[in-house]
Amino acid sequence: MQDILQVGAVTSTHGIAGEVKVFPTTDDPNRFKKLKKVLIDTGNGMRELEIVRVKFFKNMVILKFRDHDKIEDVMPYKGKELYVTRENAVKLKKNEYFIADLIGMEVYTEDGDKLGRLRNVLQTGANDVYEVELEDGREVLIPAIRQCILEVDTEHAKMTVHLLEGLLE
Repeated sequence: MQDILQVGAVTSTHGIAGEVKVFPTTDDPNRFKKLKKVLIDTGNGMRELEIVRVKFFKNMVILKFRDHDKIEDVMPYKGKELYVTRENAVKLKKNEYFIADLIGMEVYTEDGDKLGRLRNVLQTGANDVYEVELEDGREVLIPAIRQCILEVDTEHAKMTVHLLEGLLE
């Protein structure tokens, strides 16, 4: 499991007073209202930034950081990703998982046979779909529904699935 989780990416500056436009990569952009700090990957390691103001514009979040009062202060952040520590992550309900914790999991059938590795999570609206790379290089798409996903063990990075008829054909 990862210690930090991505919540957004800085797309550009906003105005000349040190604000940035952030594309949220979280299911709930309103969570930025409650965030006090974020981490930014500067390319030379992580830097903690204190959030002093949050606004919303269309599908973007506008953030203002403490001690960043000019456009020049935030220009280096353009294109950089924002993260939170696991302690500052949203609380998950039962049977909910962070995508970052699912990617890379070993996937097994209910019979104990290794199926492959979870490569991607596709968010379709109705339910997520897990893209699993099989041992032979092919891929299978498994709907993230109770009938298919029998067990998820994030601590051991292991998932057990039931394959519906026709999924491997």
